[in-house]
Amino acid sequence: MKKIKLNKLQNRTLALFQVLARHEGSASIDPQTGEATITHMPRPHGDHVHVGKFVVSGRDASGFANQAVWVALERKGLAKSNFPMSITLTREGLEFDTGYGNVLSKSDH
Repeated sequence: MKKIKLNKLQNRTLALFQVLARHEGSASIDPQTGEATITHMPRPHGDHVHVGKFVVSGRDASGFANQAVWVALERKGLAKSNFPMSITLTREGLEFDTGYGNVLSKSDH
């Protein structure tokens, strides 16, 4: 199996997409393919963004509005882009270990 390499922004964005994919209000899971389609992208709120039950700095969430990030994730087989309306994470995208769980902290509001 070929190792997939992502840059820091792609990695962070995929990690946030993975959180959104598991958040009931943001995504739906296709029971046949296991893919998750995210149709609700969070909007910045001051200097941060609410991603599910987490709060993330706006800088860490900048990939939500970056079409090149979406295209790269699609090219690498991790997602199917419909920028900026929705993105579908493939099973590979949902299972990819980004190592970026540390950018998430629980929201206090």
